[in-house]
Amino acid sequence: MGPWIVTAGGVNLEDTRIICRVNGVEKQNASYKQMYFKIPIVIAALSRSLTLLPGDIIATGTPAGVGYSRKPPEFLKPGDTMETEITGVGIIRNKIA
Repeated sequence: MGPWIVTAGGVNLEDTRIICRVNGVEKQNASYKQMYFKIPIVIAALSRSLTLLPGDIIATGTPAGVGYSRKPPEFLKPGDTMETEITGVGIIRNKIA
Protein backbone atom coordinates (compact mmCIF):
# COMPACT_ATOMS: atom_id res chain seq x y z
CA MET A 1 0.00 0.00 0.00
CA GLY A 2 1.36 3.32 -0.76
CA PRO A 3 3.62 5.12 -2.21
CA TRP A 4 3.82 6.33 1.41
CA ILE A 5 1.89 6.45 4.65
CA VAL A 6 0.81 9.65 6.39
CA THR A 7 1.24 9.80 10.16
CA ALA A 8 -1.81 10.25 12.39
CA GLY A 9 -0.99 13.91 12.97
CA GLY A 10 -0.41 14.55 9.27
CA VAL A 11 -4.05 14.69 8.19
CA ASN A 12 -7.32 15.90 9.67
CA LEU A 13 -9.81 13.08 9.01
CA GLU A 14 -12.76 15.45 9.23
CA ASP A 15 -11.47 17.23 6.11
CA THR A 16 -10.86 14.14 3.95
CA ARG A 17 -12.80 12.64 1.09
CA ILE A 18 -12.43 9.22 -0.52
CA ILE A 19 -12.70 9.25 -4.29
CA CYS A 20 -12.61 6.25 -6.62
CA ARG A 21 -12.09 6.50 -10.36
CA VAL A 22 -12.10 3.81 -13.02
CA ASN A 23 -10.24 4.69 -16.21
CA GLY A 24 -10.29 8.34 -15.11
CA VAL A 25 -14.08 8.45 -14.58
CA GLU A 26 -15.19 9.27 -11.03
CA LYS A 27 -17.40 6.49 -9.63
CA GLN A 28 -17.43 7.28 -5.90
CA ASN A 29 -16.89 10.44 -3.88
CA ALA A 30 -17.73 10.72 -0.19
CA SER A 31 -16.66 12.68 2.86
CA TYR A 32 -15.15 11.11 5.97
CA LYS A 33 -18.08 12.71 7.78
CA GLN A 34 -20.40 10.35 5.86
CA MET A 35 -18.72 7.20 7.20
CA TYR A 36 -21.06 5.08 9.28
CA PHE A 37 -18.27 3.94 11.63
CA LYS A 38 -15.56 6.54 12.27
CA ILE A 39 -11.90 5.40 12.29
CA PRO A 40 -11.34 5.80 16.08
CA ILE A 41 -14.44 3.63 16.73
CA VAL A 42 -13.20 0.95 14.31
CA ILE A 43 -9.75 0.91 15.95
CA ALA A 44 -11.26 0.69 19.44
CA ALA A 45 -13.57 -2.18 18.43
CA LEU A 46 -10.77 -4.16 16.76
CA SER A 47 -8.43 -3.56 19.70
CA ARG A 48 -10.84 -5.35 22.00
CA SER A 49 -10.41 -8.57 20.00
CA LEU A 50 -6.85 -8.46 18.69
CA THR A 51 -3.54 -6.70 19.02
CA LEU A 52 -2.93 -4.08 16.36
CA LEU A 53 0.72 -3.72 15.41
CA PRO A 54 2.62 -1.00 13.54
CA GLY A 55 2.03 -1.49 9.83
CA ASP A 56 -1.37 -3.15 10.21
CA ILE A 57 -3.90 -1.97 7.64
CA ILE A 58 -7.61 -1.71 8.38
CA ALA A 59 -9.99 -1.77 5.41
CA THR A 60 -13.11 0.20 6.26
CA GLY A 61 -15.32 -0.50 3.27
CA THR A 62 -16.44 1.69 0.42
CA PRO A 63 -18.71 4.68 -0.19
CA ALA A 64 -21.93 4.50 -2.18
CA GLY A 65 -21.61 3.92 -5.91
CA VAL A 66 -20.23 0.38 -6.18
CA GLY A 67 -20.47 -1.12 -9.65
CA TYR A 68 -22.92 -3.95 -9.04
CA SER A 69 -25.56 -1.50 -7.76
CA ARG A 70 -25.39 0.66 -10.90
CA LYS A 71 -27.99 0.40 -13.65
CA PRO A 72 -26.77 -1.44 -15.63
CA PRO A 73 -24.20 -3.07 -13.30
CA GLU A 74 -20.54 -2.23 -13.95
CA PHE A 75 -17.63 -4.54 -13.15
CA LEU A 76 -13.88 -4.09 -13.41
CA LYS A 77 -12.25 -5.89 -16.32
CA PRO A 78 -8.69 -6.68 -17.36
CA GLY A 79 -6.90 -3.54 -18.49
CA ASP A 80 -8.99 -1.15 -16.37
CA THR A 81 -7.13 1.27 -14.12
CA MET A 82 -8.63 1.80 -10.69
CA GLU A 83 -7.56 4.88 -8.76
CA THR A 84 -8.40 5.51 -5.12
CA GLU A 85 -7.69 8.87 -3.50
CA ILE A 86 -7.97 10.05 0.06
CA THR A 87 -7.56 13.82 0.04
CA GLY A 88 -4.60 14.88 2.11
CA VAL A 89 -3.15 11.36 2.01
CA GLY A 90 -2.55 10.48 -1.63
CA ILE A 91 -3.63 8.39 -4.60
CA ILE A 92 -3.03 4.73 -5.33
CA ARG A 93 -3.48 3.34 -8.86
CA ASN A 94 -3.88 -0.29 -9.78
CA LYS A 95 -4.15 -1.87 -13.20
CA ILE A 96 -6.61 -4.76 -13.28
CA ALA A 97 -4.98 -7.93 -14.62
